[in-house]
Amino acid sequence: MFVRLLILFTLVPLLELLLLVKLGEVIGFWATVALVVATGALGALLTRIQGLRVLRQVQAELREGRVPAERLLDGLLILIAGAVLLTPGLITDALGFFLLVPPGRRAVRKVISAAAARRFRIPRPSVRDAEWTKNE
Repeated sequence: MFVRLLILFTLVPLLELLLLVKLGEVIGFWATVALVVATGALGALLTRIQGLRVLRQVQAELREGRVPAERLLDGLLILIAGAVLLTPGLITDALGFFLLVPPGRRAVRKVISAAAARRFRIPRPSVRDAEWTKNE
């Protein structure tokens, strides 16, 4: 786990820096700065819009007496999207915009659900277990 975090917090920023430098060489310094600022502003606006939409969905599900588990996970993913969109970089911007669109969140929810199901799998009783308990 430590190695993954180390790679995440060193490799990703390094790649972001390299991409921004290369982009700056191609389109110029000020155009690169403008692009970073624009994606941050657009990301903040879209995060707010999507966050409010999900909040309304959570409230509707609660009014109907349902547990809004998927919508709460959507809210968390939107929060993460907003955070990575505010950090300068192209890779994090791509991840942030992916998490802001409902199909992107749906894909991530599936991955998270599958991982949680594997991690917290409850063993199902087998025929052998049933025979063992019957003999007691």
